[in-house]
Amino acid sequence: MTRKFNNRSQKNRNQLAAQTKVKSGGNKLFPQLVEKTVTQTRQDIAKMVAARNAFNNSDSPSSYLFYNLLDVIMDDALLTSQVENRIQDSLGTSFNLRKKGGDIDPELTETYQNSELFNDLITQIINSRLYGHSLIEFDWKQDGLNEPQLKIDLIPRQNVLAKKGVMLFDYNEDKGVKFREVPEYGTWILEFGKPGQMGLLNKAIPHVLFKKFAQSCWSELCEIYGIPPRVYKTDASDPQAVARGKKMMQDMGSAAWFIIDTEESFEWAKGVNTNGDVYGNLLNFCDNQNSLLISGAVVGQDTKHGSNSKEQASQKLLSKLVLADMAMVEMYMNSKVMPALARIGIIPADFIFQWEISEDLGTLWERTVQALAHFDVDPEWIKDKFGIEVTGIKQNAVPLPGSNLNVAESFFV
Repeated sequence: MTRKFNNRSQKNRNQLAAQTKVKSGGNKLFPQLVEKTVTQTRQDIAKMVAARNAFNNSDSPSSYLFYNLLDVIMDDALLTSQVENRIQDSLGTSFNLRKKGGDIDPELTETYQNSELFNDLITQIINSRLYGHSLIEFDWKQDGLNEPQLKIDLIPRQNVLAKKGVMLFDYNEDKGVKFREVPEYGTWILEFGKPGQMGLLNKAIPHVLFKKFAQSCWSELCEIYGIPPRVYKTDASDPQAVARGKKMMQDMGSAAWFIIDTEESFEWAKGVNTNGDVYGNLLNFCDNQNSLLISGAVVGQDTKHGSNSKEQASQKLLSKLVLADMAMVEMYMNSKVMPALARIGIIPADFIFQWEISEDLGTLWERTVQALAHFDVDPEWIKDKFGIEVTGIKQNAVPLPGSNLNVAESFFV
């Protein structure tokens, strides 16, 4: 059972954190960054190749072209939804903070369960799988008259040369700092992911660029051939006839009419013999490829060929990817984040982060019913686990529905 939140304990923790803030010292990296204005330009495959080559250049690497390109492709609605679904599944799972080898601390868990600090940390750890690398910096920030809160700033990836361990103040220049050599590294400055990797979103770039191309061409087709052009034939050498024809064509609406000469004619031009299927097929292909990349399956999109069993199989594949993300988050939290937060002073030493994996109550109920035929089960455990108030043994009881699984399943729907 979770005990009530202790305000005095939290106040003491805030005081300890405030003292640690004074002792932290050092120069913060994030405020030294030069803010850049990024203009939207047309992106194509040639720019993608140039960005990848600059990123992988061993002598003079540059990451800003590549990460600016990733910012552009993240404007795609489907790719954004797939990424958000994957991240939100992890953020929506409860976790516990416990002393290593000991019990859960309910107060500490409740404090940080839905905190901005832990949500941002989990998000940036998962983003390291998508973007390849995340470099964050802790800092104390105060909102109004409230107590200062520890928050994180993501160092813009355009400014980070992860392979060299350098953070550039201006990504167009060479001046920077080797962040792995500063005293704050490991406590106030943390990195996630493997330096030099481009992440999953690198593989989504061509599909988003081809999709933008197909959308542009399809919209142009709609603009030109959506309404068949009107053709008015007249004597082009007669200025008055030409002017009269222009006036009639401009005034023509849904209920327009006009009178023309016997030598003049009006007709609708024949439209093209396509409705844009070639573009629609390319759009669907690109969407499916990005869904496979991020979610492991085409989830909830193919309504034409979809089925309930297919959706369930797709959801299972996505769940496996989410569990892998959660395992990575737990690894980084316990190897880097929790020790750093302990040194900063907001988390006691020797505490670990652990996901709270929810139980399958339907399966557990089925096993409980089967066990009742052979073993005594604690009524208090049944009450806590299933919410069933057990008051005693019923005389002439009906056989337990061990074989009637529909009863157990419907109970938990």
